[in-house]
Amino acid sequence: MESMLESTKLALRITTDAFDSELEDLIEAGLMDLGIAGVIADDVDDPLVKRAVITYVKLHFGEPDAYDRLRESYEAQKGQLQIATGYTDWLGVDE
Repeated sequence: MESMLESTKLALRITTDAFDSELEDLIEAGLMDLGIAGVIADDVDDPLVKRAVITYVKLHFGEPDAYDRLRESYEAQKGQLQIATGYTDWLGVDE
């Protein structure tokens, strides 16, 4: 299975390692943002978590032409995870 960094680079069409450090920081920030929103994002291989984090990275990497669209997409993905069974631990009870 691809690592989160490899998946993100593929989604961004990046073939160089020059941005790896920045991308890793953005991946971590995306996971933390989901966590702050109450989303359990421990499984980075989960397709929904992976897609949300990749969208977060696309939103914050460089100066994307589609910033507003990406922001809306990320917020929608995060919102769906917040209300989906098994992705939150609002009551402190593992599901």
